[in-house]
Amino acid sequence: MARRYFGTDGIRGLANKHPMTSEIALKVGMAAGKAFQNGQHTHRPRVVIGKDTRLSGYMLEAALMSGFTSVGMDVFLLGPMPTPAVAMLTRSLRADIGVMISASHNRFDDNGDQAVRSRWL
Repeated sequence: MARRYFGTDGIRGLANKHPMTSEIALKVGMAAGKAFQNGQHTHRPRVVIGKDTRLSGYMLEAALMSGFTSVGMDVFLLGPMPTPAVAMLTRSLRADIGVMISASHNRFDDNGDQAVRSRWL
């Protein structure tokens, strides 16, 4: 039976508890990057990553960045910002994937990541 990490709003959970660990974030970055690169591209693929101000966002951001860069993608770290800004910057920077690390209105110890826009996925 295949594992499912993504729900309707990306991956959700308590920070540092499965599945919201740096190990899973690293693997998600690698898998998304590999899946994206299976297509034909004339440029080096770009990813933008934004986050909210939760402390766990820094851990998840570094892990995602490591996963994406390990498979040859360029990563732009946007820092703390609102989710719609990530979508806008994904388009204006001509990035191929946009990721927002946020738990929205949930408690401070919740967190999650979700792709906010992707041309190919």
